[in-house]
Amino acid sequence: MTVLFATHPAYLDHLAGARHPERPERLGAVIEGTRLGGAGDALVALEPRPATLAELERVHPAAYLERIEAISESGGGRLDPDTYAGPATWRAATLAAGAGLTAVEALRRGEADAAFCAVRPPGHHATPTESMGFCVISNVAVVAAALAAAGERVVIIDYDAHHGNGTQAAFYHDPRVLFVSFHQWPLYPGTGRHDETGAGPGVGTTVNIPLPAGATGDVYLAAFDEIVAPIVARFAPTWLLISAGFDAHRSDPITELGLSAGDYAPLTSRVLALVPAGRRIAMLEGGYDLDALTLCSATVLCVMAGKVAPVLEPATSGGPGGEHVAAISAFWAQQSGT
Repeated sequence: MTVLFATHPAYLDHLAGARHPERPERLGAVIEGTRLGGAGDALVALEPRPATLAELERVHPAAYLERIEAISESGGGRLDPDTYAGPATWRAATLAAGAGLTAVEALRRGEADAAFCAVRPPGHHATPTESMGFCVISNVAVVAAALAAAGERVVIIDYDAHHGNGTQAAFYHDPRVLFVSFHQWPLYPGTGRHDETGAGPGVGTTVNIPLPAGATGDVYLAAFDEIVAPIVARFAPTWLLISAGFDAHRSDPITELGLSAGDYAPLTSRVLALVPAGRRIAMLEGGYDLDALTLCSATVLCVMAGKVAPVLEPATSGGPGGEHVAAISAFWAQQSGT
């Protein structure tokens, strides 16, 4: 199987601030992962195009976008307490959102079986009207909105350690997009309770799996098998988008979950099986320990390429969270009347 690998030098020019964890070196760590895992011969370089204003405005109002562009082009400034725009941020952000759109176009032409977009800045905390948590444009949401507008049914699986509040906000009322988030609870941004399930016509198309600090890979797999897989099967998606954050790794400096690189192989394998080949895209979100980022991205790229992932770290088990999975499973069984 072949995997499009989309990245761009402009992502390196986005500077979030001195000693900021969301730093350009993160891209180098992911690129090192393309060499480490043995997936290199399956990767096909893809040059992203910038997202157009019309594409961005499916998620973000024009006034929001104009503010970011103006701050960036005037030399930069703080967008919110933990998100900064520099002179190169607007171009990097439009190319980050555009990477997924470019991947959709290439996959539709039959150029590969899947795509991995190594982008900066990340996106899943950016709500339609507010930048947050190092995120400027809601990258995955822009891609999902384009697919939904074309008549597709989209499932988003977000396994970043932080809740994807921005993605959730974009589709909370939208029955065309199923949003699933695995995340540490409690943790920034404080959203993502299991009873946040959507509103109006979107009721039942938001699925949150909040897990305690120290949760291990076996807990993630149980949550996927018992809760997520049946819900996704009923939804019957035609496209899969993965918010591929790797800050659930036990070495990450700003989270407290217990995963290893070895846990991302079975988890990603299950996730990819939700839709056929040719309709699968992963987009980089968080992950702030550079060594962990290399190991995890190497593992995921191998799985996406249909290769046996090398055991760079053993899978984990025995951590807390089983009772949380049982409670969330019971909640969803009650919602579905089973």
